[in-house]
Amino acid sequence: MTDIDLEILLSKEVREAIERNIERDPAKVALDRGVPHAAMVATQVKYLQRARRKLPSLYAKRCIIPPRAFEQSSSEESAERKMLSGDTVLDLTCGLGIDAMALSKRFRRVVALERDAVLADVVRANLRLLGIDNVEVVTASSEEYVATTTEHFDWIFADPDRRSDTGRKMVCMEECSPNIIALMPRLRKISYRQAIKLSPMFDCEEAFRLLSPSTVEVVSIAGECKELNIYTPSERDMLRIAIVGRGEWLFEPSAMHAEPTRSTFDPSAYRYMIIPDVALQKARVAIAALISSASIWSNNGYAFATELPAEPIPGRVYAIESIDRYRPKELKRKLKGVGVELLKRDTSLAVEAVRRQLGLRAGSERLLALTTIDGENWIIALKSI
Repeated sequence: MTDIDLEILLSKEVREAIERNIERDPAKVALDRGVPHAAMVATQVKYLQRARRKLPSLYAKRCIIPPRAFEQSSSEESAERKMLSGDTVLDLTCGLGIDAMALSKRFRRVVALERDAVLADVVRANLRLLGIDNVEVVTASSEEYVATTTEHFDWIFADPDRRSDTGRKMVCMEECSPNIIALMPRLRKISYRQAIKLSPMFDCEEAFRLLSPSTVEVVSIAGECKELNIYTPSERDMLRIAIVGRGEWLFEPSAMHAEPTRSTFDPSAYRYMIIPDVALQKARVAIAALISSASIWSNNGYAFATELPAEPIPGRVYAIESIDRYRPKELKRKLKGVGVELLKRDTSLAVEAVRRQLGLRAGSERLLALTTIDGENWIIALKSI
């Protein structure tokens, strides 16, 4: 996007065209000769439609959304739950400004750095549309700014760029831009506290190794691991599992090394099955760290319990209707033609192959889980609690 593109997108004619076509197929908008600057309008319509759930505030105000900035931005839901508040905060990596906008609700003043001059202008324009007046967007690289600033901030927030110039995804902190590890000595002079958002692919143990003592937080939303955050310094190293809409759980880092419970699998003994949340899987924490009575054979697999967990846990709990050995001929007579949702963990059984073998169709009449324990395949019939 160029300065001229932004000027066109902010013009009354084009904003009205975007509003008129907001519900249309972007491909058809692009070919419509009656739409001014049709290609640009179509692109904005496409990304505003995609922003309806990810960035609802920007969608509601028909903000300007550059495609690459959209792909790399946080969702509003993720940004809103950052564990930061105070008087002033420095956002080293503004991007589309979603985190800065969320921080503006919890800080008197936000300074957000964006080295791309056009993207900085986009964010300024969007802030005006949103009525946010306590975010100052500074066109500068984080390296330039932190080297010369004389200000002191309550917090520094950073979401480093994790793509190279060729588009390759990067996970190592030292490869990302800015290099937070290299900047950290200077950052600690500007602020006592730093919060760093990383890819969910980043290793939790590496986070503790690089920035101890810290609280390392794994965040999931709707069954998808969204991000890994480091809050440093903290009183001691802690691991926090945060499931948006469900709750938060704190663990000692040693929980990442807990061995799964290994005992004889007795189907008749279990009344409940627990599917650990993806955030637990990411952190390699076994669900048994919270439920001492749960039996598990893998930190990534299902957990089985005799009693219903007394407290909310980071996972979904189902009542067990039956547990059967995977014997296709016997099961086919019982299940043929039933509409089922099939889940699987810790097994080489393929969902589509199982559907064919058992004559199942997709549906919601039954919920079945597949797993392999001690070399034996099992199918578990579940019901919601």
